[in-house]
Amino acid sequence: MTSLTDGIFSFARLGALLTKEFIQMRRDRITFAMMLGVPLMQLVLFGFAINSDPKSLPAALVATSNDQYTRAMVSALQNTNYYRFDHIAETAAEAEELMASGEVAFVVTIPADFGRRVASGDAPQILIEADATDPSASSGAVSTLGTVANQALLRAQGMEAASAEAAKGQLEVVVHRRYNPEGISQYNIVPGLLGVILQMTMVMMTSMALTRETERGTMENLLAMPASPAEIMLGKVLPYLVVGAVQVAVVLIASKLLFSIPFIGSLSLLLSAILVFVLALVLLGYTISTIARTQMQAMQLTFFFFLPSILLSGFMFPYRGMPGWAQALGEILPLTHFLRIIRAVMLKGAEFPAIAAEVGILALFVAVFAGLALFRFRRTLD
Repeated sequence: MTSLTDGIFSFARLGALLTKEFIQMRRDRITFAMMLGVPLMQLVLFGFAINSDPKSLPAALVATSNDQYTRAMVSALQNTNYYRFDHIAETAAEAEELMASGEVAFVVTIPADFGRRVASGDAPQILIEADATDPSASSGAVSTLGTVANQALLRAQGMEAASAEAAKGQLEVVVHRRYNPEGISQYNIVPGLLGVILQMTMVMMTSMALTRETERGTMENLLAMPASPAEIMLGKVLPYLVVGAVQVAVVLIASKLLFSIPFIGSLSLLLSAILVFVLALVLLGYTISTIARTQMQAMQLTFFFFLPSILLSGFMFPYRGMPGWAQALGEILPLTHFLRIIRAVMLKGAEFPAIAAEVGILALFVAVFAGLALFRFRRTLD
């Protein structure tokens, strides 16, 4: 006869339920992978990939002379580990193109009469232009300029014993913070938020496209229609382009009215790039929906994609401050390339040639995600 305690609470029944849940959890591979993968990903990304003081930043040198003082100045800047002179520009226009395209973070210009001015005791100048679209990425490099440059000049003159304070003012370092002279962080964050918002909404909504049909039991009706996989895919993702268009309008208007973000470039060029980006996102979401079996799994997979995108794209932390392997991972994320496009067009006034490579990579994402979605869709029907 069953006791009263067994009727209220049974450890045997509890054990059976726990066993059932563990078996179900083991069978749900996506959830099990999330349990292990997300903590490990956070540890690796925050522990190794994130660096708020980036060094070895690419720089272009514009110097028409090669005297000892010029060489000493370049060597001193390189020794700070902030500057990496991997571009030698013949003209200022060439250096301007390198900065507009984002290939360099700094342009160092040493005048042709620099050595003569030093030798004659005149006040020499050097010009350092910094890409300030991301103020945190250049602040460390700029803050060391005055002391490093004066000390280098003292060594080149054989005046190592003289204090840097005594020689203060001997060399004038002119710093131009390009595209964001005041170093306003909103100029960097707000344009990037457009990409983050689009990614969160577009991928999440479309990732539930097929799983919702399966859970509601309407998948059979969809498959019974005389429509090809490509037609079904386009029918699912194209409506979300309208949603994306509304979000783009809201964010761009708010960025101007609320934050006074400058818009220097072409609106039509930016909207064209946004269209390619949004198309890549909805196709990625549709691809996820062909992998997930439930809407919960679809949300878990999108979260697994969101975390590295936000951390490795250059949205929250300087992209060039990350180690090489983290930058390589960032290159395979659509958000990384979109951030470069929107900041270049809005803040730098870049034309299509400057962003053509980034737009081409987004177009490649569109083709890859579309192919994967069609391939996975046919497989799941078998």
